Amino acid sequence: MNSVKSAIENGKTALGIEFGSTRIKAILVGEDNAPIASGSHDWENRLENNIWTYSLDDIWTGLKDSYRKMAEDVKSKYGIELETIGAIGFSAMMHGYMAFDKDGELLVPFRTWRNTMTEEASEKLTEEFNYHIPQRWSIAHLYQAVLNWEEHVKEITYLTTLAGYVHWKLCGSKVLGVGEASGMFPIDIETKNYNETMISKFDELVADKGYPWKLKEILPEVLVAGENAGVLTEEGAQLLDPSGKLKAGVPMCPPEGDAGTGMAATNSVAVKTGNVSAGTSVFAMIVLEKELSKVYPEIDLVTTPTGNLVAMVHCNNCTSDLNAWVNLFKEFAESFGIENTDMNKLFGKLYSKALEGDADCGGLLAYNYFSGEHITGFEEGRPLFVRQPDSKFNLANFMRVHLFTALGALKTGLDILMKQENVQVEKLLGHGGLFKTKGVGQKIMAAAVNAPVSVMETAGEGGAWGIALLASYMKNKTEGETLDDYLIQEVFAEDEGISMEPDEKDVKGFDTFIKRYTEGLPIERAAVNALKQM
Repeated sequence: MNSVKSAIENGKTALGIEFGSTRIKAILVGEDNAPIASGSHDWENRLENNIWTYSLDDIWTGLKDSYRKMAEDVKSKYGIELETIGAIGFSAMMHGYMAFDKDGELLVPFRTWRNTMTEEASEKLTEEFNYHIPQRWSIAHLYQAVLNWEEHVKEITYLTTLAGYVHWKLCGSKVLGVGEASGMFPIDIETKNYNETMISKFDELVADKGYPWKLKEILPEVLVAGENAGVLTEEGAQLLDPSGKLKAGVPMCPPEGDAGTGMAATNSVAVKTGNVSAGTSVFAMIVLEKELSKVYPEIDLVTTPTGNLVAMVHCNNCTSDLNAWVNLFKEFAESFGIENTDMNKLFGKLYSKALEGDADCGGLLAYNYFSGEHITGFEEGRPLFVRQPDSKFNLANFMRVHLFTALGALKTGLDILMKQENVQVEKLLGHGGLFKTKGVGQKIMAAAVNAPVSVMETAGEGGAWGIALLASYMKNKTEGETLDDYLIQEVFAEDEGISMEPDEKDVKGFDTFIKRYTEGLPIERAAVNALKQM
C-alpha cells in the first residue's frame, strides 16, 4: 500500500484512457505496471441520417466522467487527491473520419468505423494502390466524400481519428502512433511512415478537383511507440479534469488504436504472435514474418505500435446481438420479481450453458449483423435467428449458436491466413468481453481457429491497460530497450496466461456450423432486402 501511495504522490504512474465502442475506460498503473485504479463511462453510438456517430459532447462528457471516477477510485483506495501522473496515453476504436477546418471546427459529424458507406472508394483505392483499403479506413471515407462531391472536402485542413482528436485537444500535437496511422493510410514498413508512392497516387487521383491541400499536409505526423508525443497543456488538463486538481506538463505517448493497445495488453507485438479482441466488434491480429502472397479483401494490413506488419481480420459485429438476447433474459427474470439482476452472473450462467449444447448447435443458425459486414458482403445488417422444425431448440443450443455466430465472419478471414497463406501462430491470446466468463469464449475461439488460445488474468483490462503500458514504456524504457523486451521483462514476466487446446469435437462442430452459416447467407441477404421495405 505504501509503495503504491508513494508512486501516486511522486507521479510514478501511467494513465491509459481508451474510447471503446460502448465504454470509455481509464486505468492508472503503478511502478510495476499493474492496475491500481480505474473508472469508466458507458456510451453508445447512434444512427443519425444513416451515419453511425458520436457527438463531440459525448466524447468530452465521457472522457471527464471516466477520469473523475478513476480519480475518485484513487482517493477511495489510497486517500490521495490525484494531482500528477507520470505519463498519459489515449486510445480509441480505430479508423473513421474526423475532418476539421482552419479554425479547428469539425466539418461533418464523426463517421465511425461502423459505417459501410464507402464501398466505391474502397474498391477504387484498392485497385489503384494494389493494396487492400477497407471501407472503414479514413482514406476510404475521404475519397468517398470526394466522389460524392461533398462541399466540406475543400475546407479540410486536418484529418484524424478519434484517438488523434482527443490527443490533439489535450496537448496540441497533431500526431498518431504508427499502428493507429496504419488504419488511416497504408504504412511503408521500412520507413515507419505513410507510403509515399501511394500518397502521390492519391494526390493525382484528386488533382482535377482543385483542392487547396495535398494529402500529406492534412494527415497527422506518424510516431512509433516510445517516442514523446507532447505534454498535457493547461487547457488540456482542464478538459480532462475540470476540478483543477490535475497539473499540466504530463508527458503523453503517441495515441494508438484499439488494435495496437490490444497487442500491448496481450504481449502480442512479436512476430508469430497474435491476439483476438472480441467485444462490440471482433478482430484478430497476427504479426507476420513476411508479406502475404496477394491482396485479399478480407485481410487488412496494419502495424504493431512499433511498425511491424500485421494481418488483421476485422468484423463489425460480435457481441451486440448476443448482449441483446442476454438483456431479454434479464427482462424475463425481472418479470418474475427478480430485481437488481447481477449481469455478470447472468452472462456467466448463460455463457456456461452454451457448453452443454450440441457440438454443431443442434442445427440452429443465427446472424449477428447489427450493422453491415464487409467480409461477407453486407452493406447493412439485420440480426436473424433461424431454425428448422427438427432443429434441437433448447437454451444450451440457443446460447451456443449465438456465441458461434459472434465469430462466424472472423473465421472466414482467419481460414485464409492459416489455410491459404500458411501463416504460423505460436501464441494466440484472447481479450475483451467475450472472454470474461472463464473458459467459455476461450473454448469457442479455440474451436473456431483450431489452435490453442490463451487468456491472461489481465484480459478484462483490455485496451485502456494497453495504452497505459505504452505510456509507461515511453516514460520508463532504458536506452535501446524494445517494446517487445519491455513487455516481456517488465509486464508479463510472471503471466503467460492460461492456455486451452481445441477440442476435436468442438472443432468439427464449428466447421459444421460454418458450412451452414455460409450456405445460409442468401437467407440473411433476403432478410436485409425484405426488411428494408418495411
